[in-house]
Amino acid sequence: MPTKRTSSRTAPAGRREEILATAAEVFARQGYHATTVREIADAAGMLAGSLYYHFDSKESMVDEILSGFLTELWEAYQAVLDAGLGPRETVEELVRESVRQIDRHGHAVAIYQRERGLASEPRFKYLNESQERFESAWLETLRRGVATGAFRADLDVRLAYRFLRDTVWVAASWYRPGGRLTADELASRYLTMVLEGLTPREA
Repeated sequence: MPTKRTSSRTAPAGRREEILATAAEVFARQGYHATTVREIADAAGMLAGSLYYHFDSKESMVDEILSGFLTELWEAYQAVLDAGLGPRETVEELVRESVRQIDRHGHAVAIYQRERGLASEPRFKYLNESQERFESAWLETLRRGVATGAFRADLDVRLAYRFLRDTVWVAASWYRPGGRLTADELASRYLTMVLEGLTPREA
């Protein structure tokens, strides 16, 4: 999993975070390649030259946004995987942690989903590595559920994973913090709708 990258230049952490938050919002709205450093600087209320004091390029900014988000997401997943829960409970907690990350890092999620082409660049090879790591964790949990009888014996594990992944992460396109549902409420409603399709039917 990637470690969070930083510019070689030192700067107040608070200001850097403000700039990153602004850059994430602009990247999510306009797309990474369509966004210029000047546009980010304008949105942050500063001159483009001043922005370069904090970051050497927009590539460094999107790198820090994505690597920071993915590192935090994996740490949350790892805590769930290490908790010794049953398969169903693990799925429930993985879904909850995913929705919480959408709540905290909605713009980073949107960039991650939209800018998959970045993974072809050497600096961003961790995007594919992260995807494989997350997929492996989900598939192992679902297979364990089938083996223990927590999930249906006829469950198509890979299809179930893709369904869960897409169902959860598409929420980033419409979910807004502070809206009608909290992150945990949304996760609970998703789980209620989804899990009936995974668990065995009563005889």
